Amino acid sequence: MKRYLVIFTLLFVTEVAIALFHFHRFVRGFLGDVLVIPLLYTFIRAFSKFSMIRALLATLFIAIVVELLQAFSILEVLGIQSEFLQIILGSTFDPLDLLAYFVGAFVILIAEKLSKNEKN
Repeated sequence: MKRYLVIFTLLFVTEVAIALFHFHRFVRGFLGDVLVIPLLYTFIRAFSKFSMIRALLATLFIAIVVELLQAFSILEVLGIQSEFLQIILGSTFDPLDLLAYFVGAFVILIAEKLSKNEKN
């Protein structure tokens, strides 16, 4: 669990840097979305006893629901003007974000497999 918390912290700092320093469109628009999946995953693994698969499915579920809420402009519908929430939740639906989420999930599968092989 401690390992996941350390990784979560590093990913969180990376995501904040991407959001604040306006890196290239690819980094902010795609890589940031890829990294949000390991970010959420490591948070879930740090504070729960979910298995790898269960945590990964929960992570993908959360990400997809948030993306679908963007399609319905949920922040605008609810009258939320918070720039912070717009950065965290996003405000624009993009089908490529869904692809990024699945790439992030694939990265997790590879990382967990490599981690498991190192322990053996």
